[in-house]
Amino acid sequence: MLIAIPLLFIPVVIYAIVIGFGVLGSGGIAAAEQALRDPLFTVPMVSGSGWNVGTGDLILFLSLILLFFELLKSTSSQKVAIINHALSMILFVFCLVAFLLFKGFATSTFFLILTMVMLDVLAGFIVTIISARKDLDFAGGG
Repeated sequence: MLIAIPLLFIPVVIYAIVIGFGVLGSGGIAAAEQALRDPLFTVPMVSGSGWNVGTGDLILFLSLILLFFELLKSTSSQKVAIINHALSMILFVFCLVAFLLFKGFATSTFFLILTMVMLDVLAGFIVTIISARKDLDFAGGG
């Protein structure tokens, strides 16, 4: 049953934890948002400049990887895929409400996560509809 849980739930929870620790710390929302942008490490580039990688960047990178696996999961025609679609929709609604109502979630990083969750929902329903149409066409004999 764990396979039904949307993988994009993970970066949403990680984002909430980062924002939560920032808010609970001494700086409030501003410090939490700054924690997303502050570099965790710098990768030296051949050009001589450094590529600064922050917490928000790592969360987005993880989100993109998990979106890929979610898209692969959406092609499944198992019964658990319907539950996954429903949970993805619930996650999308939660993310949209959080983005609109909570200050710490009104960032570009969370907006991109929200967009990935929306794409997961759309892909799941579109793939399900297309595969159902093909099954219906095949069953109809034409």
